[in-house]
Amino acid sequence: MRLRPPAGTVWLMARAVAEIQREIRALSSSDKEEILRALLEEMDGPVDPDVDAAWLKEVQRRTAEVEAGQVRCIPADEVFAKIDATILK
Repeated sequence: MRLRPPAGTVWLMARAVAEIQREIRALSSSDKEEILRALLEEMDGPVDPDVDAAWLKEVQRRTAEVEAGQVRCIPADEVFAKIDATILK
């Protein structure tokens, strides 16, 4: 006895996904990137302009603090070493 999904929809969908994956693999890197960006936007929903504006304001604030000498920058190697030391305790 052979079980089949209703109206063959699952099999058709799986075939379609495999076909799409094959087509994507044949694309150039830039075309793949464009598709990836479109898919991420689709999944994330519309861009919230208020969030972008808030991030820009935060970046500008942090940059001004660094340039004014108000904060001390820590080299990435030092940060990762501290993380490793904390995790591996």
